[in-house]
Amino acid sequence: MAVGNAEILNGLGKVKANIDSGIFTAIQVAAIEALKHADEVKEEANRIYAERRKVLVGGLNEAGWEVTAPLATFYLWAPVFGEYDSFSLAKAMLEKADIVVTPGNGFGESGEGYIRMAMTVGEEQLREAVARIKDTFFK
Repeated sequence: MAVGNAEILNGLGKVKANIDSGIFTAIQVAAIEALKHADEVKEEANRIYAERRKVLVGGLNEAGWEVTAPLATFYLWAPVFGEYDSFSLAKAMLEKADIVVTPGNGFGESGEGYIRMAMTVGEEQLREAVARIKDTFFK
Protein backbone atom coordinates (compact mmCIF):
# COMPACT_ATOMS: atom_id res chain seq x y z
CA MET A 1 0.00 0.00 0.00
CA ALA A 2 1.19 3.49 -0.75
CA VAL A 3 -0.23 6.84 0.25
CA GLY A 4 0.81 10.16 -1.24
CA ASN A 5 0.65 12.42 -4.28
CA ALA A 6 -1.86 10.93 -6.73
CA GLU A 7 0.27 11.80 -9.81
CA ILE A 8 3.40 10.16 -8.39
CA LEU A 9 1.45 7.13 -7.17
CA ASN A 10 -0.06 6.73 -10.63
CA GLY A 11 3.48 6.37 -12.03
CA LEU A 12 4.40 3.95 -9.25
CA GLY A 13 1.35 1.85 -10.10
CA LYS A 14 2.46 1.55 -13.72
CA VAL A 15 5.99 0.47 -12.75
CA LYS A 16 4.82 -1.86 -10.00
CA ALA A 17 2.49 -3.70 -12.33
CA ASN A 18 5.46 -4.52 -14.58
CA ILE A 19 8.17 -5.43 -12.10
CA ASP A 20 6.67 -7.36 -9.22
CA SER A 21 3.59 -9.09 -10.50
CA GLY A 22 5.31 -12.49 -10.63
CA ILE A 23 7.72 -14.46 -12.73
CA PHE A 24 6.76 -14.81 -16.39
CA THR A 25 4.43 -17.81 -16.66
CA ALA A 26 6.50 -19.56 -19.34
CA ILE A 27 9.51 -19.52 -17.01
CA GLN A 28 7.44 -20.97 -14.19
CA VAL A 29 6.24 -23.80 -16.46
CA ALA A 30 9.81 -24.47 -17.63
CA ALA A 31 11.00 -24.61 -14.02
CA ILE A 32 8.28 -27.13 -13.15
CA GLU A 33 9.39 -29.38 -16.05
CA ALA A 34 13.04 -29.05 -15.05
CA LEU A 35 12.24 -30.09 -11.48
CA LYS A 36 10.21 -33.07 -12.72
CA HIS A 37 13.28 -34.37 -14.59
CA ALA A 38 16.01 -33.26 -12.18
CA ASP A 39 17.11 -36.80 -11.28
CA GLU A 40 17.55 -37.81 -14.93
CA VAL A 41 19.54 -34.67 -15.69
CA LYS A 42 21.69 -35.09 -12.59
CA GLU A 43 22.53 -38.71 -13.43
CA GLU A 44 23.47 -37.81 -17.00
CA ALA A 45 25.60 -34.85 -15.88
CA ASN A 46 27.37 -37.02 -13.30
CA ARG A 47 28.12 -39.65 -15.95
CA ILE A 48 29.50 -37.05 -18.36
CA TYR A 49 31.77 -35.45 -15.77
CA ALA A 50 32.98 -38.82 -14.47
CA GLU A 51 34.10 -39.71 -18.01
CA ARG A 52 35.76 -36.32 -18.48
CA ARG A 53 37.53 -36.69 -15.14
CA LYS A 54 38.78 -40.14 -16.17
CA VAL A 55 40.15 -38.75 -19.44
CA LEU A 56 41.91 -35.77 -17.86
CA VAL A 57 43.19 -37.27 -14.62
CA GLY A 58 44.10 -40.59 -16.22
CA GLY A 59 45.84 -38.90 -19.12
CA LEU A 60 47.86 -36.55 -16.95
CA ASN A 61 48.92 -39.35 -14.61
CA GLU A 62 49.95 -41.49 -17.60
CA ALA A 63 51.97 -38.55 -18.90
CA GLY A 64 53.87 -38.38 -15.61
CA TRP A 65 52.05 -35.56 -13.80
CA GLU A 66 50.74 -36.93 -10.53
CA VAL A 67 47.31 -35.45 -9.96
CA THR A 68 44.49 -36.51 -7.66
CA ALA A 69 40.97 -36.94 -9.03
CA PRO A 70 38.48 -34.46 -7.57
CA LEU A 71 35.54 -36.01 -5.74
CA ALA A 72 32.71 -33.62 -6.54
CA THR A 73 33.54 -30.83 -8.94
CA PHE A 74 34.28 -30.22 -12.59
CA TYR A 75 37.60 -28.58 -11.71
CA LEU A 76 40.92 -30.33 -11.32
CA TRP A 77 43.43 -28.73 -8.96
CA ALA A 78 46.82 -29.93 -10.15
CA PRO A 79 50.06 -29.29 -8.26
CA VAL A 80 52.68 -27.27 -10.09
CA PHE A 81 55.89 -29.05 -11.02
CA GLY A 82 59.52 -28.21 -11.65
CA GLU A 83 60.53 -24.64 -11.00
CA TYR A 84 57.05 -23.26 -11.72
CA ASP A 85 54.75 -21.39 -9.40
CA SER A 86 51.04 -21.22 -10.19
CA PHE A 87 51.28 -18.09 -12.32
CA SER A 88 54.36 -19.11 -14.28
CA LEU A 89 52.91 -22.56 -15.03
CA ALA A 90 49.62 -21.06 -16.19
CA LYS A 91 51.59 -18.68 -18.41
CA ALA A 92 53.74 -21.52 -19.80
CA MET A 93 50.64 -23.62 -20.51
CA LEU A 94 49.20 -20.77 -22.55
CA GLU A 95 52.37 -19.74 -24.35
CA LYS A 96 53.84 -23.19 -25.02
CA ALA A 97 50.82 -25.48 -25.33
CA ASP A 98 47.91 -23.11 -26.14
CA ILE A 99 46.01 -24.30 -23.07
CA VAL A 100 44.17 -21.95 -20.73
CA VAL A 101 44.34 -22.83 -17.04
CA THR A 102 43.82 -20.68 -13.97
CA PRO A 103 46.71 -20.01 -11.59
CA GLY A 104 45.81 -21.11 -8.10
CA ASN A 105 47.15 -17.94 -6.49
CA GLY A 106 44.15 -16.13 -7.96
CA PHE A 107 42.10 -17.88 -5.28
CA GLY A 108 44.25 -16.73 -2.39
CA GLU A 109 47.42 -17.83 -0.65
CA SER A 110 46.34 -21.45 -0.26
CA GLY A 111 45.91 -21.71 -4.03
CA GLU A 112 49.60 -21.11 -4.65
CA GLY A 113 51.32 -24.26 -5.78
CA TYR A 114 48.36 -25.36 -7.91
CA ILE A 115 46.65 -24.60 -11.17
CA ARG A 116 42.96 -25.14 -11.81
CA MET A 117 41.78 -26.92 -14.94
CA ALA A 118 38.13 -27.04 -16.00
CA MET A 119 36.46 -30.20 -17.27
CA THR A 120 33.68 -28.20 -18.90
CA VAL A 121 34.81 -29.11 -22.40
CA GLY A 122 34.26 -32.39 -24.22
CA GLU A 123 36.40 -35.50 -23.99
CA GLU A 124 38.13 -34.86 -27.32
CA GLN A 125 39.29 -31.43 -26.20
CA LEU A 126 40.53 -32.92 -22.93
CA ARG A 127 42.45 -35.61 -24.81
CA GLU A 128 43.99 -32.91 -27.00
CA ALA A 129 44.97 -30.88 -23.93
CA VAL A 130 46.57 -33.94 -22.31
CA ALA A 131 48.52 -34.67 -25.50
CA ARG A 132 49.78 -31.08 -25.68
CA ILE A 133 50.79 -31.11 -22.02
CA LYS A 134 52.59 -34.42 -22.44
CA ASP A 135 54.40 -33.29 -25.60
CA THR A 136 55.34 -29.91 -24.12
CA PHE A 137 56.21 -30.67 -20.52
CA PHE A 138 56.69 -34.44 -20.07
CA LYS A 139 58.68 -35.70 -23.08
